[in-house]
Amino acid sequence: MSDQEKNALEAYDGSQIQVLEGLEAVRKRPGMYIGSTSASGLHHLVYEIVDNAIDEALAGFCKHITVTINPGNSITVTDDGRGIPVDIQPQTGRPALEVVYTVLHAGGKFGGGGYKVSGGLHGVGASVVNALSEWLQVRVHKNGQIYQMRFSRGDITQEMTVVGKTDHTGTEVTFQPDPEMFDTLEYDYEVLRTRMREEAFLNAGLTITITDRREEEPVSHTMCYEGGIREFAAWWNRNKTPLHDDVIYMSGSKGDASAEIAIQYNDGYNELIQSFANDVHTPEGGMHETGFKAALTRVLNAYGVKYGIIKGEDKVSGEDCREGITAIISVKLTDAQFEGQTKAKLGNAYIRTLVDSIVNDQLSTYLEEHPQTAKILLDKAMTANRAREAARKARDSIRRKTALGGAAMPDKLRDCNESDPSLTEIYIVEGDSAGGSATQGRDSRFQAILPLWGKMLNVEKAREDKVIGNDKLQPVITALGAGIGEDFDLNKLRYHKVVIMADADVDGSHIRTLLLTFFFRFMRPLIENGYVYAAMPPLFKLVRGKTTRYAFSEPERDKISAELRGDNANAKVDISRNKGLGEMDPHELWETTMDPERRTLKRITLDDASRADEIFTLLMGEKVEPRREYIEVNARKAQNLDY
Repeated sequence: MSDQEKNALEAYDGSQIQVLEGLEAVRKRPGMYIGSTSASGLHHLVYEIVDNAIDEALAGFCKHITVTINPGNSITVTDDGRGIPVDIQPQTGRPALEVVYTVLHAGGKFGGGGYKVSGGLHGVGASVVNALSEWLQVRVHKNGQIYQMRFSRGDITQEMTVVGKTDHTGTEVTFQPDPEMFDTLEYDYEVLRTRMREEAFLNAGLTITITDRREEEPVSHTMCYEGGIREFAAWWNRNKTPLHDDVIYMSGSKGDASAEIAIQYNDGYNELIQSFANDVHTPEGGMHETGFKAALTRVLNAYGVKYGIIKGEDKVSGEDCREGITAIISVKLTDAQFEGQTKAKLGNAYIRTLVDSIVNDQLSTYLEEHPQTAKILLDKAMTANRAREAARKARDSIRRKTALGGAAMPDKLRDCNESDPSLTEIYIVEGDSAGGSATQGRDSRFQAILPLWGKMLNVEKAREDKVIGNDKLQPVITALGAGIGEDFDLNKLRYHKVVIMADADVDGSHIRTLLLTFFFRFMRPLIENGYVYAAMPPLFKLVRGKTTRYAFSEPERDKISAELRGDNANAKVDISRNKGLGEMDPHELWETTMDPERRTLKRITLDDASRADEIFTLLMGEKVEPRREYIEVNARKAQNLDY
């Protein structure tokens, strides 16, 4: 350990913990601090504690982090960092450990010198998790001793106590989310594993282990990537076909700010840009993405003009340059300015200049040194440009037809009478037979029906110009009325509920997946704004005498059957597996699947767009082997699922 590291280790004490304000508002308005009290907020608790450990890694003091889901869905996070200070914090006269967990905006991230770079900008992580936990225990290994504190819903239940001796440093936090605060307490292992894998990629050489101990046989994964974001870009392309074998890597710094960028193109048509600031994912981008995009477009155009690949004024647009790109942008800075507690967008203007400069200089050099790769990238951008022009002409043709002849709706559309989009819904139905039943059974005042027929285009393998002209998708585009791709306008959407209604079988699942892929790629705001739903027809019909009930799963079927029998265990209950949608009579379809008072609709959400991108690529892309492996691994989980 160098003298500088020793000084930093010794200097990290209670004087570096700064107090800004109290804690009480967290339990009153938890959404302000963790986004929501749904599953995403529940998982956010884990991220806040892990972020504190990551900050220790960024400071150079942590090499291994473990995350464990315990039986009962409590969480334990450990790190081998310096350990939270336990001496007296000067402003409060209380142990720094206590201050960190009981006072909002208390931490080593407010100019006290504890951290130069920190993802936990707001410094509320530990105290917020504590406030929203039924109980929390923290143990700090420091100064050769183990210090312990316990809390309940933010209140101290055990003062800081020395409970043993230790030969290492670090922090161990175990907490149980409060059932009074959250809609669900069930942690999703794959969601947490995805986040931990992301953190491991972003911190080259850091080891992160995640374990699920809720079953008899624990599941565990250890992740460490010496190649950092280079490996991250290659990992995203593992189910795609890269256009060049090497990952283009660029990095640089100015003052306390640094940036690294990794890019690799594939032969697909979609762009994937993952950006991070101090290891915090910025899904809405920000200045680092802006700088990257501007420089990428400038460099490719300059190279193309210089070598005669691009002639005259035929320059390629930013979208053309990014077709098929997988890019990872990771910046580190001392005064990260995020928009909102969930840190979705980075606002520091100077980081745009830094990223722009790095990409401008280093990508230009790379292209000069790799002319074959440069030509491949320029050819792809120019092909994208021609396809985009074809798509534009197709869109213009549709606009002209609409302007001249009114909105010519599809022949098969059975529209509703209501004209206010906020009050209307459209059922996109699999097959003419089901479409006929739905048309007869619907409430025509506000429900429209659009039957689909034949094999739908897999848009994962098609550019926009092919999608616009597809005879199976054009009726959907026209009926919704909001356009497609870059022209999509939510203000023109004709229905605020777009309901996919398909059978609960393999064919129905395929139809749903194809439609969702289409919406995801070309009408993403539909999903992002919560307008897309899946109808959930019941699987079973149960009849006893004049009483009819419906069940959506086998456990529910058994429960309803018992209720219908009541005290008479031998009473006969007729149970039938529901037919396909097309075989239901209009009354049944209305009663079970379309009546707002009784139906079940599942809203399709994009909690994690990058995860959705990965799944769509895997399930709908060109490569067969990764899809087969995914199905083999996950088939067991789906055995007893009806949806």
